Amino acid sequence: MEQAVEEDNNNQGWRVYLEKKVLIMLALGFSSGLPILLVFGTLSFWLREAEVSRTDIGFFSWVALAYGFKWIWSPLIDRFPIPIFSHLFGRRRGWMLFSQLMIVLSLCGMALSNPQVDLVQLAIFAVIVAFASASQDIVIDAYRIELATERLQAALAAAYMTGYRLAMIMAGAGALAFAAWFGSDTEYDVTGWKYAYFIMAGFMLVGIITALCINEPSIDSADIENSEREYRQQLVSDGMTPKKARIAAWFYTAAVMPFKDFFDRYGRHALLILALIGCYRISDVVMGVMANAFYVDMGFTKTQVASVTKIYGVIMTLVGAGLGGILISKFGTMRILALGAFLSACTNLLFMLFTFIGNSIPMLAIVISADNLSAGIATAAFITYLSSLTNVAFSATQYALFSSIMLLFPKFIAGFSGMYVDNFGYNTFFFTTALIGLPVLLLIYLVATKAKKHDEVNSSVTS
Repeated sequence: MEQAVEEDNNNQGWRVYLEKKVLIMLALGFSSGLPILLVFGTLSFWLREAEVSRTDIGFFSWVALAYGFKWIWSPLIDRFPIPIFSHLFGRRRGWMLFSQLMIVLSLCGMALSNPQVDLVQLAIFAVIVAFASASQDIVIDAYRIELATERLQAALAAAYMTGYRLAMIMAGAGALAFAAWFGSDTEYDVTGWKYAYFIMAGFMLVGIITALCINEPSIDSADIENSEREYRQQLVSDGMTPKKARIAAWFYTAAVMPFKDFFDRYGRHALLILALIGCYRISDVVMGVMANAFYVDMGFTKTQVASVTKIYGVIMTLVGAGLGGILISKFGTMRILALGAFLSACTNLLFMLFTFIGNSIPMLAIVISADNLSAGIATAAFITYLSSLTNVAFSATQYALFSSIMLLFPKFIAGFSGMYVDNFGYNTFFFTTALIGLPVLLLIYLVATKAKKHDEVNSSVTS
């Protein structure tokens, strides 16, 4: 009987992507991917067109550090119900809707700001968008893990990633196109940016409507609750008051156990893994802050950048993600992880070549295509690697930790990118960002070697 069910599942093939749960994750992936560029790359274009200095733009990118610290409050979202919202919609859906509404309101606040007049106000709303977006990521990742069995998880992740990348195209090329349409294509017009950000806030309805229509997932938390109860009883027997013991036990199971589990499983090897996670995206994240400012300084209009991104960016993003999945299944995660890191560094060298060629639409198409292709391959490999590190019992908090560390160090370094360009120029900047990506290859080699030895030791012990 089990064999028949398994064969039926295998024969479904592509039909799995038509299942309701997979389509839900496509929509939630779109909701999750929309805000990040609106406080990162697209915002950089807006600020540079408003004649904000490159140094200030670099520091402005630090608002996205919220994504690097989300592991701090992920235990609260994972275990704590939010008042009113959780009562009406359930814990997961309550947090989802609350964070989505905060994103909408803050994007509207950004739309009503003018960086030439009230840069601080724009920064405050951008920070709120980043924190609300990071919170939305935490709860959607948790919802994805709890939504279906292991059989559907690969399809759910693929649908989420597709929706996420398409939303980034909308928040990038789409926002630029709307800003040009309602304002000016060749010079700064705050009206265009106002309408563009209002429209982007409207696109968040995709996530809000989805959150209202889906069901709250059923969560089997018996093991964690038993661990919390046992620890609380132990604290009370040691002399702690019941109230303090309840708080301490909750904190231990929600915030300590997920991290303790990771270090227990990997030992000293865990530090090397965390170093790899923290440095893997450094090359393209640091470069990404200045990419749109570079396009402005090169004389490209919003429509030109939007048109090239809309065509070549979408195509190469989907090709890169699909190709990454195929290569991973054939050659393994670590090899494609290395390939993605190498391609990301090489793409930055293309940007350096771009500085010598000057304003050229064909070259713009080449660098955007290469950048999205390498990002698609690298992202597919990286998500697969992070998922392999996660213990299902603590998936939400551990995945939040990994995805936070992935951005924390690169985003911090990226804050100095504008200052670096002002002092050394774009060509030196792009060459440097390519160089800082190369040590990642060494980290991948060391992690792969340690993992191989670890597996060999476990195999010998088991045998």
